[in-house]
This record gives sequence, C-alpha cells and structure tokens, in this order.
Amino acid sequence: MSSSSAAPGRGDKAVKPPMRDALVAAAFRLFLERGYERTTVDDIVALAGVGRRSFFRYFPSKEDVVFPDHERCLAEMTAFLAASAADDEPVRRVCDAARLVLRMYAENPAFSVQRYRLTKQVPGLRAYELSVVWRYERALARYLRTRFAGLRDGILRADVIAAAVVAAHNNALRSWLRSDGKGDAEAAVDHALGHVQAAFGAAPAPPVTEGPEDVVVVVSRRGAPLWRVVQELESALGRG
Repeated sequence: MSSSSAAPGRGDKAVKPPMRDALVAAAFRLFLERGYERTTVDDIVALAGVGRRSFFRYFPSKEDVVFPDHERCLAEMTAFLAASAADDEPVRRVCDAARLVLRMYAENPAFSVQRYRLTKQVPGLRAYELSVVWRYERALARYLRTRFAGLRDGILRADVIAAAVVAAHNNALRSWLRSDGKGDAEAAVDHALGHVQAAFGAAPAPPVTEGPEDVVVVVSRRGAPLWRVVQELESALGRG
C-alpha cells in the first residue's frame, strides 16, 4: 500500500512525497476532518497543492483515491495466475493469489484500518469496495475455469472455489482490520484459506506399494461355465 506520509530525506530536509501519495494523504486528512461526502476533489487538490488535471491523471474519481492500489494489485494477481505452471495445484494457486491482496493491506496497517473505518461509514464506498472484490473473484474464477475446462461441472466448481477463497480471505482480513491491525494477519488468512484447501484441494495420491509382479495364466475349456473359470482362477491364486 502506498504510504500516505512523506519519507524522511537527507539531513534536515524532507523529501516531498510523490504526487500520487500526496493526493492520497490530502484526501484522507480532509475525509477525517470534514467527512467524505463534504470533501470535494477541488478541496483535495488545493490541500495537495496541485491542479485538478493532476488528480484525474492518477484517479478517475474521488472513490478511487480511497482504494489507490487495487488496480496494481489486480494486475499483479492476474500476472501471477497467468504465470502458473501446468503442474501447479489450482486451488493452492488461487489461495496464493489471494495472499497478494493481504500483503497490499499489510504494507501499511494504519492506512488500511483508516480506510476500513471510512468505508463502513459511507454506503457509496461500501458499494465501490464490493465491485473491487468482485473483480478479484472474477480473476480467480477465470483461471480456475481454464484449469477445470472439460471436467464435469468445471465452471460451477471454478466459480464456487473462487467465491470461497474470497470469502475466507475477507473474513480473516476484516477481523484483523477490526482489531486495528493488531495480531498476525498472515497467520489468520493462512488459517482461513486452509479451510478452502481442505474442502476443495486435490487429495494426496495413495502410496503405491511396490513389489514383484505375478502373472497368472488360467487355461480353461471353451464353453466352460463362468463359475468353473472363477473356481480355477481362485485355485491358481491360492484362494481356493
């Protein structure tokens, strides 16, 4: 997650934060002071000391400044899934893809908690967040549909697993955010995604017991009744 504060510079001088980060910082400062609805784009750019054109170069709308890194994270997730190998277990792979979202939140816990509280207060932001979550789910489902292509109920299985991954991830993530970002978010998400892998992941193949191969040849008269053939086979195997 992009930092919303200026980084320390050399000596006694501070380095100005990149314009994108400065806009995010200005926006959240105003949201806290005035409220989201009463803050305009003009207010944000005035505080950041830039023009409106600069704002819209980075953010299509005021809602987008609340979720500044989701586009980057979605692109990373899509690339991660596209780089999958043919022998990657698909359920484990989508669980690992979901962890990219967690890392984005965990990069700046204070900002993530601040955004969580703001989103709870503003219905429009909750709706926007749901649309973002849906895009993550669709990215996971597209990958799984490709991996399950040709299987019976492959599309259904892909969509159900994608929804389960998102639900498990978000359950753990929101619990962490409600705790003000305290505790081990990674462990909580690992625990939640473990339920998905246990329910939908591939079961380990049973061990193969190697030993000498026996070949049994049974010679029977043509037209002999089946029970006689079975009896002769059992006798040859020592089960008679």
